Amino acid sequence: MTPTDSVNDRAARTRQAYDTDDKLNVRYQTHEKYTVPRLDFKAWVLDCIRWQGNERVLDLGAGPGSYFAAVKARIPWGEHVAGDLSLGMVRRQKSLDIAAGSRLINLDAQTLPFADATFDVVLANHMLYHVPDVDKAVAEIRRVLKPQGILLAATNSINNMPELRTLYRRALLLLTNFKYQVELLPSEVEGFCLENAASILGRHFFAVARHDLPSALIFPEAEPVIAYLQSTRDLEESNLPEDVTWEEFVSVMEQQVRRLITYSGKMSVKKLAGAIVATDAGGFAAEYVRHLQAPG
Repeated sequence: MTPTDSVNDRAARTRQAYDTDDKLNVRYQTHEKYTVPRLDFKAWVLDCIRWQGNERVLDLGAGPGSYFAAVKARIPWGEHVAGDLSLGMVRRQKSLDIAAGSRLINLDAQTLPFADATFDVVLANHMLYHVPDVDKAVAEIRRVLKPQGILLAATNSINNMPELRTLYRRALLLLTNFKYQVELLPSEVEGFCLENAASILGRHFFAVARHDLPSALIFPEAEPVIAYLQSTRDLEESNLPEDVTWEEFVSVMEQQVRRLITYSGKMSVKKLAGAIVATDAGGFAAEYVRHLQAPG
């Protein structure tokens, strides 16, 4: 398989995984119900920057519109434009009452259909790691931002949910009679994670800041863990060895999870998510940029 084939295959899997919001909602609901401590993650992300209320905002990879209400609450005099590569997601957005007054567009983050210096804020939450050419998308984002505009991008750590990944590896070893030595099921966020986001954005923006939010998922029973795993099938199944089926993999995972919960009474999964803020002359960097530009 050539690199181009690999990129195209990944893009096709991503489109399939996000063609509807059914599986995405499983993951959203899992995080909302089982995360400790309880926190409004969307509000936390948006509050990583200071809002004036009149911003023109581009919400990239807006999915089922999960940020719409929180964004609109912060821009009562502003303008909200939302875009997604999935036409199914755009259709879902159009069914939302909260979408009234928003401009909803089917688009590709790598070729944004907007003029230079159009937006005050671009949101790219949990989506840049799905883009085949992240640098191209970030260059486009910078192009459509005003000189003092801000990019706000939520993502996960490459080490997010390590307990699940340990069970993944163990399941694969068991299914291949311990012949498989290389970690499969690589983190889907490795193309844009907390650990590399600053260096990626630093190639395009003058100033970058990282905000981390550690938490955990606490599962008292196995069913929500397996439902979460099943919701990732479109993204993860192609990473399995050729002689291991998805059904076999899930079966072994379920056995492990049930044993763990029977023994401990619960299953704890550490999470590390965060938000990256990037700008040339706005937000947290504005005062420093003014100091640099001051005469004398």
